[in-house]
Amino acid sequence: MLIECDECTARGPACGDCVVSFLTITRRPHTIEVDEDQAAAITAMTQGGLLPPLRLVRDERVS
Repeated sequence: MLIECDECTARGPACGDCVVSFLTITRRPHTIEVDEDQAAAITAMTQGGLLPPLRLVRDERVS
């Protein structure tokens, strides 16, 4: 999974409790890569109510 915060249409208002913001709090890159194991862990924690859902919303107009 490749996450590009610059392409997220929820950027700004939703960043405060976004799990990506939490994971990158010390270095804040614009793009992070999450491997399959990390993605599975995030999914499990989200389903268990420990994390808010991933709020990445890609703008289909951006290519």
